[in-house]
Amino acid sequence: MSASESLRQETGERGTWDDVRELPPSAKLVAKVLEYNDTMTQQQIADETLLPSRTVRYALNRLDEENVIDSRFSFSDARKRLYSLDIES
Repeated sequence: MSASESLRQETGERGTWDDVRELPPSAKLVAKVLEYNDTMTQQQIADETLLPSRTVRYALNRLDEENVIDSRFSFSDARKRLYSLDIES
């Protein structure tokens, strides 16, 4: 992680599509699926992308490191997290 990336993470700045460009293909696919679907659980993302849950989890972690996704707990099921894309336009 570069100094600018860690500073952006500390200040809570949102990421951009440029931050996604260097990520693995699985992370790019997850970002695109989240772009077209407002909010999804990890299982919904796995079902939509046909990626294994473990790969989706890795992709979500990479996207989170770049500050391009937002995650929160589901009110209907607190065991699940809801993910949405949070990229500057």
